[in-house]
Amino acid sequence: MASKKAQVEDQRAGAEIIHGAHECYNHSVTQLKELGFPRGVLPLKDLEECGIVRETGFVWMKQKAPYEHFFEATNTLVRYDREVTAYVEEGKMKKMSGVKSKQLLLWVPIVEMSIHEEVGAEKKIYFKTPVGIGRSFPFVAFMDEEEKKKLFLE
Repeated sequence: MASKKAQVEDQRAGAEIIHGAHECYNHSVTQLKELGFPRGVLPLKDLEECGIVRETGFVWMKQKAPYEHFFEATNTLVRYDREVTAYVEEGKMKKMSGVKSKQLLLWVPIVEMSIHEEVGAEKKIYFKTPVGIGRSFPFVAFMDEEEKKKLFLE
């Protein structure tokens, strides 16, 4: 059985790696936009490194320290570990690690998020737990102020 370090190296083989807070922030904002997600859905702080393996869709983001963020629009507290990983494709992040949501008194891992659009209905982001249970919230709840202004001016 391969060691954890070897597995990580295998996942990251052929990756584009970015270092530095400013560069990683810009890269993550660009990636979220390309995937169709609003900028505020992953409000990571003090990024040190991020990367993407375009062949597999594997991405990671490393912060200096874990971070907790309260989303007022959804009344949800979310914890982002020092490293957040996922496999991404347009409108979906799956096999996520490093993201947990506080539900009642428990921290529940979030393993997938996807964008759902139905004709005549509000666009939503669906968050799924390891047991397959999930919850959806309005897409606009995760938009930053600039995105909201742009949306309402269109």
